[in-house]
Amino acid sequence: MIACGHSQKKKCGKDRYGNQRYKCKLCGKKWSDRPANPLGNMTTKPEDAKLALCLLVEGNSIRSTERITGLHRDTICKLLVFFGERCREFLDREMRGLQLTHLEFDEQWTYVAKKQSRLTIEERATCHDKGDAYIWTCIDQKTKLLPAFIIGKRSADNARRFLLDVASRLTFPNPHASDSHAFNAGEYQPIVQISTDGFAAYPEAVDLAFGPYSKFGTIIKQYRNAGMVYTPSEMVGTERKGRKNMKKGEEWTITTSHVERLNGTQRLFMKRLNRLTVCFSKKLENLEAAFALFAVWYNYCWQTRKPGKSGQKRGTAAMMAGIAGHVWTFDELFDAVLKTGPQD
Repeated sequence: MIACGHSQKKKCGKDRYGNQRYKCKLCGKKWSDRPANPLGNMTTKPEDAKLALCLLVEGNSIRSTERITGLHRDTICKLLVFFGERCREFLDREMRGLQLTHLEFDEQWTYVAKKQSRLTIEERATCHDKGDAYIWTCIDQKTKLLPAFIIGKRSADNARRFLLDVASRLTFPNPHASDSHAFNAGEYQPIVQISTDGFAAYPEAVDLAFGPYSKFGTIIKQYRNAGMVYTPSEMVGTERKGRKNMKKGEEWTITTSHVERLNGTQRLFMKRLNRLTVCFSKKLENLEAAFALFAVWYNYCWQTRKPGKSGQKRGTAAMMAGIAGHVWTFDELFDAVLKTGPQD
């Protein structure tokens, strides 16, 4: 396409990125014939971008990725935010109409810019994007699917927002088929079991988001020697309590062990969450983008191990939930998120 609208052009060398340049014979205007770039206005090559993102999701830090790829750390951060926002859109688009059986909820602590104790009085009153931050996640016990997440303060408002978001992704039964009708004393059909810790905001949030269509229970774990620095605490007991629609004997199914194991996976593969390091997020948007990248990669590329000592791998969480048909490579993930190739 001729940029100036005239019909005559000739080749005029190449630009610094190797793209063909042209010159109009009538007005002298010059332009480059650049191919469509899946990274928008970024001039980073897609191959370099894939390598950088793959390194980040495999647990490398920003500066480590800079040393390996040769890309500047500012470019890597911009690439992370750009791709992470598309990953968030991809999750919102694909995680719909789910049929899950047992959701476990938890919040993982981290911080942005600086720790809560370092905030000034004014920052504590006005800044929501600095200090302590919690990654709210949930995982399905059977499929290991991570359908949604939010990042923010540990508040009742965020609990309600998160539970409503998760509920909007599930398939609810027809009220006429599940409620009492035709002179029968019907019952609501619970579509999912929910297990949480003892955070006081969960019962109201579960009731608001799921109403009568869920089984809900809480588990409170009791520890000993919890104050010893750098030493794992010893769990000495648990208190399980059925909050809604839990029948006698079903209390033993209440657990948050799988989502707590997911917390370990998150800290392993996200360098900014590693404990006892100098890595942290300077901006909230960077943390949100990094976790969105991890969430998509975890659902479509990561294979968990089967129970026992066999070491055999299961299908990915997306495969177990019937969303994907095979284990995705990172190249497939990159193309699907940016809509540059076929999706499964």
